[in-house]
Amino acid sequence: MSGNRVYLYDSTLRDGAQTQGVDFTAADKIAIATELDRLGIDYVEGGWPGANATDDQFFAAPPAMSRARLTAFGMTRRAGRSAANDAGLQALLTTRARVVTLVGKTWAHQVRVALGAEADENLRMIADSIAEALTRVDEVMFDAEHFFDGYKADPAYALSCVETAYRAGARWVVLCDTNGGTLPHEVGEIVSEVAKRIPGDHLGIHCHNDTENAVANSLTAVQAGVRQVQGTLNGLGERCGNANLVSLIPTLVLKMGMETGVTEAGLRHLKTVSHMLDERLNRAPNRHAPYVGASAFAHKGGLHASAVAKDPSCYEHIDPERVGNMRRVVISDQSGRSNILARLAEAGIVVDPDDPRVNALLAEVKDKEADGLTFDGADASFELFARRFLDGVPEFFQVHSFRVIDERRYNAKGELVHVSEATARILVNDGYFMEAGEGHGPVNALDAALRKVLVPAFPLLVRLALVDYKVRILAPERGTAAVTRVMIESSDTATGVRWTTVGISEDIIDASFNALHDSIVYFLMKTR
Repeated sequence: MSGNRVYLYDSTLRDGAQTQGVDFTAADKIAIATELDRLGIDYVEGGWPGANATDDQFFAAPPAMSRARLTAFGMTRRAGRSAANDAGLQALLTTRARVVTLVGKTWAHQVRVALGAEADENLRMIADSIAEALTRVDEVMFDAEHFFDGYKADPAYALSCVETAYRAGARWVVLCDTNGGTLPHEVGEIVSEVAKRIPGDHLGIHCHNDTENAVANSLTAVQAGVRQVQGTLNGLGERCGNANLVSLIPTLVLKMGMETGVTEAGLRHLKTVSHMLDERLNRAPNRHAPYVGASAFAHKGGLHASAVAKDPSCYEHIDPERVGNMRRVVISDQSGRSNILARLAEAGIVVDPDDPRVNALLAEVKDKEADGLTFDGADASFELFARRFLDGVPEFFQVHSFRVIDERRYNAKGELVHVSEATARILVNDGYFMEAGEGHGPVNALDAALRKVLVPAFPLLVRLALVDYKVRILAPERGTAAVTRVMIESSDTATGVRWTTVGISEDIIDASFNALHDSIVYFLMKTR
């Protein structure tokens, strides 16, 4: 064993992007990386430079990180090429990331079939690539692809691969269960053997979930000595997904007594971070997810509810508030007070914990979330909602009315065109003003109309940029009459600060307006 410090490596931005139906934008990746850094993750893998335009865009302007180390992913040099002349490897070493993760083969069968290389040449590829990378970056990791399958087929060769990487200077040698077929008892036995050759504080584990054992395998590997765990938020990943960090982190900290970059205070943000990812993906959070799901600490009426009222530990393995969740039972209307107080503190809202308005605010939040107005992933809207309820928010302007026209037609040249126009009547500085704006779609047109009135009154609004726009349908059984939730991410171009607002309505334009209005008010409130 190598002490109790376990380093956390998140690969959501690459492995998670391989999930069927997931397509991150550069804005998504920046927002997710920022949240991972704030949570306390040690390494955030940004993607594979040169693999696609989104990854290139992300690495061209990565977010500033205060705790996490940005990591770029790539592969060892190709057979028959020197490391200095391998274009793929060199592209990996030219980003702003000071840590790189190189993936290489450790299964002799894969070396012959996938790489078309000899076993000894693969060892040279590993050593050369790590040595070259260390001349350009601060830290290099080696992902031993198909390690467990390779070890089962030829232990000596699999071990020679990881030992070669370690001797070449790899800070971490990561054992990968690439096809997710290894079971916990096998992981424990194999990792124990590897740890005899490579110190545990240089070993990592990377598990896929094809047998529903990724979390169990990762924990078993930690027990066997590894001190880096790789995974993704909510277990995203190709096929059946990767090891779920949202389950791994609290288990390591609260159950196994391990120290991680995520402190107990950071754990209180776990639910918010988990749900933030789901919101960015426009999908409903898993109610039954361990630790962070809405039903993770829910107790239906009857015997369980009665027992929980007397002693919560009867049916709860931890205090739900330690991971930012709350108890849900009919007889416990006060559950969640500490969550509300914590979120108010984060927003800089000072309130006496015994103020009866806290309970009233909690009830309002629960009512709104029951209607679909979730504030997870929309901290700016939550802050505005809380301030309006407790102290009020300055009324910078009033939108008296607006109208949006969206036209689809053929022009004189026979070309299909789309024209969006919006007109808004706004009260600002004790006067009414009406303006019209055109844009690429109705929301952009409405934004243009609002700005024509508001920018002269509030010149700093020129700094407000809309970064991202997401729509999700609630109550889909109602078809086209379903309630729509819109989330808008905005940025202050002068400071780089970003925030997210949310709006709901049966009308998608109205929902968009609500989120847009909150974004403008939030910006004005913060810059006044």
